[in-house]
Formats: sequence, C-alpha cells, structure tokens
Amino acid sequence: MREVAFDTETTGLDPKSGDRIVELGCVEMINRMPTGREFQIYVNPGRPVSEATVRITGITNEILRNRPPFSHPDVVDRLMDFLGTDPIVAHNAEFDRMFLNSELCLLGRSEVPKDRFIDTLVLARQHRPGSPASLDAVCKRFGVSIEGRELHGALKDARLLSMVYLELTGGREHAFEFSYHVRPDQERAPSERRAQRHSKNRSRLTSDEAKAHQRFIEGMIPDAIWLSDYAVDR
Repeated sequence: MREVAFDTETTGLDPKSGDRIVELGCVEMINRMPTGREFQIYVNPGRPVSEATVRITGITNEILRNRPPFSHPDVVDRLMDFLGTDPIVAHNAEFDRMFLNSELCLLGRSEVPKDRFIDTLVLARQHRPGSPASLDAVCKRFGVSIEGRELHGALKDARLLSMVYLELTGGREHAFEFSYHVRPDQERAPSERRAQRHSKNRSRLTSDEAKAHQRFIEGMIPDAIWLSDYAVDR
C-alpha cells in the first residue's frame, strides 16, 4: 500500500488572512516503509514571510525571491503527481490540508478531501492519552533522533513523520509482515516441506567399507545394543 508523508512550511498560520506555502516536503512510503523517493521544493509566496517563520524555519525572503510560485507546473503539477490518489499522512493534518486546499482553490483546482488525510497527531494522542503529542515529543517517545532539527523544514519533518507513523502503527515488525510475500512457486504444503527437510541422504560408503566399519564397531564394543539394528546400506 502506498502512502505519502506530507509537510508544509508557511508564511504564517492562517491562509484566510493571506498566508501562503513557502516549502513543501513529501516522502513516499510503501507498506509504511520509506522507499527513498522524495519531493521537496521552496515556493515563492508572493508576500513577505513573517519573523516567526524566519525564526522557526530559517526560510527568508531572500531564499524565496527567485523560487517558482505555487501555480508553476514545477510546483503544483509535480506535487499533485507525487501525491497521486494515495493516503496523505501529516502531523496536525488539518493545518497542512487547509493550506494545500487554499493554494489549489486559488488556481481553480479541486480540493483534497479530508478523508484522504491520516493525522499522526490524533494517532499519538490515542497511543498515549494525556502525553505531549507534538512531532518532537512523539519522536522522543519512540527514540527517533531529532538531531539537527533546530530549524523546521518540510522535507526534514516529513522524514521524521514517516518514522513516527511506522511506530504509531505497529513498528517495523508490522511493516515486515506487510512487505513479505511468498511467491506461488515457493509455496509448499507443510507435509511436503517436512518431507524435504528430513529426507534421507544416501550413504557414499561402498559395501566393503561399510562391512569394515561394522567389524570395527563390533570390536570396540561387543554386544552393543544398537548392533542388532545395524544395517548396511546397499
């Protein structure tokens, strides 16, 4: 099953007041494991970024000056192609969905429905009610390193999110169960597998060598209890 971990960085907190997306980050997951395929791009919002955004992300007006707007095919078309029709995993998903749909509406495009989003904030609160549920807190809960996250970044956070999502949904053992499949030509009935495993190998001893070995054993331990059942393989 394909899913996409998704995160945005924005000029502020409210698209209704004109705030826009400044960075997009996506990580592809198959059976909840990252595949290594990613998408990241900075976006010119057409307006100044807030001081809070600069402080949290390090993304400045100068960085965004020559970047494409969301309407550019390198942004919107590549993003929507990457997302496809698969489930989208986000932390505090309503925030990212709100900004994504605001940008799509400005272009006259269809919104992404709420039921496509999986919110890891909700999963984290269900996993441990009453505990802190920020992305940092959940990473610490599962021992996911946040080293180098002094500044937020959409791709950086999407990568962390993909690891957190795996843990919240059962961990690596669960993912392995999904990803391991036996081909039909590898499947055998249990009795057949047992028969193959315990099949007897034919001795390479010649008849004379076997008889000599029997005489040696008899000479070592006369009247041994196993000698009555001793048979030479011919």
